[in-house]
Amino acid sequence: MKILMVLTSHDQLGDTGRKTGFWLEEFAAPYYIFSDAGADVTVASPRGGPPPMDPESHQPDSETEATMRFDRDSNAKIALSNSVKLSTVSAAHYDAVFYPGGHGPLWDLAEDSDSMALIEALYAAGKPVAAVCHGPGAFRHAKAADGSPLVRGKWVTGFADTEEEEVGLAEVVPFSVEDMLRRNGGKYSKVENWKPHVVADGNLITGQNPASSEAAARALLRQFKAATHG
Repeated sequence: MKILMVLTSHDQLGDTGRKTGFWLEEFAAPYYIFSDAGADVTVASPRGGPPPMDPESHQPDSETEATMRFDRDSNAKIALSNSVKLSTVSAAHYDAVFYPGGHGPLWDLAEDSDSMALIEALYAAGKPVAAVCHGPGAFRHAKAADGSPLVRGKWVTGFADTEEEEVGLAEVVPFSVEDMLRRNGGKYSKVENWKPHVVADGNLITGQNPASSEAAARALLRQFKAATHG
């Protein structure tokens, strides 16, 4: 099984002067779920090379078992720092795609034509498409085969407005993930802030927040097995 993980290349948190990027837990936990299951994982980003990590996600209070494992794993660090350029990626070469969050994707992946084409091609081919936290922001302009928004009529989740407000960035982000999913016709659901919540609607899998990253990755693997083994 070949899984593509797509990370942001954007490192500026609006006009705040603060850094952003991808959220480490949302990369590390799925990366190990996939690699431990024997999957061949490729990391990609719009610019290629080392994607920017949100510095807040590497603070002691954000540490998890997966992030600590990553800190000790030179091979995983090499894979991350050598992400391939998204424009060179072919959807045909992969069995599934996973979008970790962090605030960065709201600025670049949400508007990236290569990312949109990748999502649309994989989904049209009946392959799992998964995203967690702010990662579903990448679905903003993605379309289903009939030209309607990809999420229309589907059960979805993503970073909740109440969570965005709690971290004080509701007025900084270019758009609200929750609002975007609702406006595009998604059947949005959420649970209490920071609690794990994953929604799988066929091949579309979404997780609400960092605590949902491991479960979202496991849901992707289950969906892949169900699709390939009937």
